[in-house]
Amino acid sequence: MKKISLLSILMISFSIPVFAGYSPDAFKAEIIEGLDLVSARENVDLPEAASGEMGLEVYRTADNVPNEDMQLFIPTSMYIRAGGGFNLGFATDKAKIGDKEYESSGSWTTQIGLGWNLSSYVRTEIDLQESTFNFSGLDDMQASYQTVGGMLYFDFARRYVMSGDITTRRTFVPFMGIGAALGQYRFDGETGADGFVVAAPRATLGFNVMLNDLIGIDVMYQYQMMIGNGFGWNVREGGVDNISNIVASFRVNF
Repeated sequence: MKKISLLSILMISFSIPVFAGYSPDAFKAEIIEGLDLVSARENVDLPEAASGEMGLEVYRTADNVPNEDMQLFIPTSMYIRAGGGFNLGFATDKAKIGDKEYESSGSWTTQIGLGWNLSSYVRTEIDLQESTFNFSGLDDMQASYQTVGGMLYFDFARRYVMSGDITTRRTFVPFMGIGAALGQYRFDGETGADGFVVAAPRATLGFNVMLNDLIGIDVMYQYQMMIGNGFGWNVREGGVDNISNIVASFRVNF
């Protein structure tokens, strides 16, 4: 009986390498061969080699992504935005001199902001904005606004979507925003209105187009209800005036 047991143990011991079939040395050799294929294919177009396929797959995963938007994308927490636009005269209240009214013409605005991405849907922003107004028929007279504002933006689609280990970044995202601003304004001349102004509400509607993972373009319509001290020359204090702009800006995420 002992002879039979010893014979069985010897047979099992000799058969283990046969059943294993794939030793650590073979695994290492396959990885190394795959690395050699990566190096060789930088200059020579070689056919796939089955024996080194595991190493090739491990070290060339980034090149095998089927969609250019599906990549190693890391969502950012902050951004800066800067740009400018023009005033919509037909959608802006007219300046007054006595009983006469003058429409805004050739007016423009500049804006710079610092924002925080709170989620893939929501972001908030603090911005500085300066507007210069010209008026039809008043070549030598201008008005200017300088404000500091805060906005809360809502995106109508997720800016990025995580699916397992892959993050998909959207190229086109429409959005809306609501907020308020404080500042001052001045109409040129001794009889021009000037003083403290409150832009409340300030509302925007637009869209963002991402050029790459970090840089995009925002195009938006902006409405501001200005609560101030009149709009024009020889006008009474107080009142509310409506101002509309189209603004385009670069948004840089970081």
